[in-house]
Formats: sequence, structure tokens, C-alpha cells
Amino acid sequence: MILRQFLHFDPVAASYLIGCGGKASAAVVDPIGEIEPYIKAAADTGMRILFVVDTHLHADHVSSGRKLADATGAKYVLFNKADADFEFFGVEDGQELELGNVKLTVLHTPGHTPEHISLLVTDRTRSDEPWFVVTGHTLMVGDMGRTELASSAEDGARAMFGSAERLKALPDYLEVLPGAFSGSVCGRSLSGKPTSTIGFEKRFNKAFRITDEGAFVAKMVADIPPAPPEAAAVRATNSGKSVVAG
Repeated sequence: MILRQFLHFDPVAASYLIGCGGKASAAVVDPIGEIEPYIKAAADTGMRILFVVDTHLHADHVSSGRKLADATGAKYVLFNKADADFEFFGVEDGQELELGNVKLTVLHTPGHTPEHISLLVTDRTRSDEPWFVVTGHTLMVGDMGRTELASSAEDGARAMFGSAERLKALPDYLEVLPGAFSGSVCGRSLSGKPTSTIGFEKRFNKAFRITDEGAFVAKMVADIPPAPPEAAAVRATNSGKSVVAG
């Protein structure tokens, strides 16, 4: 397996290149900004980008996912119920994306947004068991994503609780690769360390460790920070419904 993490600081976010060098097959997850670094990283490792995945329709930044997919001939991937005004490769819960010896399994993990997905990643040259999970803005290091950017805060929090319970059922050793870290407007008590494990977050993540739905919802809807600038317009741009001016 080949894995490259791209950390961004304006806005604060994380993107990933994941692939199989032996079969020259890769996916890029949640790309931001200029597309050349992803294309170069794939070329440097001898891989072709087959899929470009956005874990959700972002509200804090304009995605470069469609641009990257167009430039590389890759399939642009969203959850199949995403409310987007353009054609995309829609995936459903449990669907697998094949990258040679590497497999990405789609998990529908709504809450931050209704269409949010996570990706369970398996390297079959090492094990048939998954190695890590890319969690976008659902589970991050230290907290979980805000829930009011695409629904009511309470509805989002109830959906997020179900997603948290699903992620908690994954093996404790599984690495967590989130879509953001400290400084992101999409979470609160986030760590500056951009990786963790399911087991560590179950013990020490203030929201993820809550086991009662009512208590979880109460925490998630309390003291909601200001929304990202032009959040609705940015999400509309990412869904193809408008274009952010500027």
C-alpha cells in the first residue's frame, strides 16, 4: 500500500492519496486547492488515479475533486444520495472500490452532513482485515464534526450518534485518518495530531466516548461555534447549485 497525507492550513484540512503501487491504482480523498500535488504524488509512486472521493459536500472550502477527476480521467465519487446538480459516481453503504490489492469499503456515516461517508481501507497483501478508516469530518482526533451545516443541529446530532456507534464497533487497533485537525472550523476540541486510533478515541474523545444518545445530542448542540464564512454558498458551489463569488 501507498499512503500520502496532505495537510492544509488555509483552510485547515487533510487530504489523502491511497493506492496500490503493484497494480498502479490510486484514489484521492477530499482534495483541496491546486490539483498538481496530487497528480505529482501519484506519478512519483507510479500510480494512476482511478477515483476521486469527496467524503461529503463541504461547507468550509471549495473542493477541487471534480477538477482533479476531469484532469485525470478518474471517477468522481459521492454518496449516491448526495444532493448534487452534476453527474457523479454514486456509491452506497457497503460498496467496495477496488485499487489493485487495496480495497476501500464505503461506510455511510451521516451527521456532519446527510451524505457523509467514511472509507474503511484494507491492504490485502497484509491482511483481509481493515488497516485504517478515513473518517472525513465525522470522527476527528479529540471530537466529532459539527452537525448544523446541512440540517438542524439536533437532527444532525442524532444521525451522528448512530455513525459514532457504528465506528465504535470497528476494531480498537484501527487507525483513524480524519479530514481535519486543530484549527478547523468543522470541529471544536480538535487535536493538532492528525491521526489516532478507534480505541484511543473511544477512551479520550469527549464526544465519541458518550454512550447515551440524549447526552450526546445535548453535547453536540451546546455552544455551537460560528459557522464557516459563506458556509451555505460554499456547500452550494460544491453541489453544483451556485458559484462562490470572489
